[in-house]
Amino acid sequence: MGDRTSYAPGTVSWAELVTSDAEAAKGFYTDLFGWTYDDRPVGEDMVYSMAQLEGKSVAALYRADEHPHWNCYVTVESVEDTCARVADLGGSVIGDPFDVMTAGRSAVISDPSGAVFFLWEPGDNIGAYYVNAPGAMAWNDLVTPDPDAAAAFYGALFGWTFQEIPGAQGYRSIQNGEAKNGGVFPMEGARPGWIPYFGHEDVDGVVARVDELGVRIVAGPIEVPGGKFAILTDPQGAAFGVLQSDDYDD
Repeated sequence: MGDRTSYAPGTVSWAELVTSDAEAAKGFYTDLFGWTYDDRPVGEDMVYSMAQLEGKSVAALYRADEHPHWNCYVTVESVEDTCARVADLGGSVIGDPFDVMTAGRSAVISDPSGAVFFLWEPGDNIGAYYVNAPGAMAWNDLVTPDPDAAAAFYGALFGWTFQEIPGAQGYRSIQNGEAKNGGVFPMEGARPGWIPYFGHEDVDGVVARVDELGVRIVAGPIEVPGGKFAILTDPQGAAFGVLQSDDYDD
C-alpha cells in the first residue's frame, strides 16, 4: 500500500472514468470501493469529480456523450517530446498537447492497434495520491490482439520491458525500470484498450453481487499468485478490474 508524492516517468499514474451518467456511476463506485467525491466545475455544464479515499485522490469521473470507458494516464517528463516520437513508432497523436489549468499537461495517444491512452506531465497534480490498496488503483492492463507490436511500441516510447508469464496464455507483465507497471493481455478479436484495476478485499464477494450491482463479468474470478482478479463492466458499460492481493506492491 502506498501514498504517492511523485511518479517516475513511464509509470501509469492516473485513471478517469468517462460515463454517460455521473451520478449513477458515483453511487456504484461508492458502493463498491467506498469512494467519496470532490466535485470540481471545469467548464460550462461540466464537473470533474475526484474520487477519494480518506481525502486522497485515487481516480476521477465525469459525464460525456461517449461510450463509457476508463482512461489511463502515463507520466512523462515532457508531453511534447513524447508526442514527437509517437508517429515514427507507429502510433498516432489524436489529441495535441494541452494544459489542464495548472494541474499539468496532457495529450491523447493511440498505439498501433488503436488502444488509446493519455500522457501526463505533472504540474500541481501528480495523479493518484494513494495506490495499491483496496479501493485504489492497483494495476493496469493493455488488452490487445497484437502483443508483439504493443511491446515494440511501448518499449521504444517509454523504455518498458516485458516478461511473459508461464502458463498465462501469453500474458506479459510490464516493467518500468525495476517497478511493475501493469500487463499486456493478448485477446484476439477484442477492442484494443487500457483498463485499470482497483484493489478489493473480496473479489468472490463482488462477483456474487453481479445482479445486485448491475455489472457484467467479462473474465474471472481468476486465481493469480498471491490473489485473484475479475474484469467487469459497470452499469453504464465501462470495463475495469477488481484485484484482491495478499501483498500489494509498494
